Amino acid sequence: MKQEDYLRALAETLRQLDDSARWLSRSFSRCRKASAKRDLTPSDHDAFEALTSRYARTSDMILQKLFRGLDALEMEEGGTLLDALNRAEKRGLIESVSDFREIREVRNEIAHEYARENIRPLFESVLEHTPALIEIIRRSREYCLRYSPPRMAAKRRRKGI
Repeated sequence: MKQEDYLRALAETLRQLDDSARWLSRSFSRCRKASAKRDLTPSDHDAFEALTSRYARTSDMILQKLFRGLDALEMEEGGTLLDALNRAEKRGLIESVSDFREIREVRNEIAHEYARENIRPLFESVLEHTPALIEIIRRSREYCLRYSPPRMAAKRRRKGI
């Protein structure tokens, strides 16, 4: 692949992540209000199902598409997931590898959650970690400005993106 191909792929990944973050934020707002309720309604459960799905999908996109895409663009060796996370931490995209590991553990719980009797702790974990996912997207977008033409970077900064 040429450098231009990596840049196009990165731009598309960022577009997808922006879209994902919008839907994740929407679900997060709704579920944060519902979490204060003692008993969740069927509609609340549906909302939490949407939130957990969006959370899992967003965390996958961040790790598999964004972090791996940046590694390819910057000619880093692929390596393990831990290698990709270490490089993301060095880039300032994540606070720490251990913090992102918690995000991934919640994602894995979502993927393997079959019991419906006591699902509230999972919902609470997703609510706790969702702001971190949104912040990672913001930091990543800011980091990726270095790969934008100068006029586009200045325009994004003026808009606060």
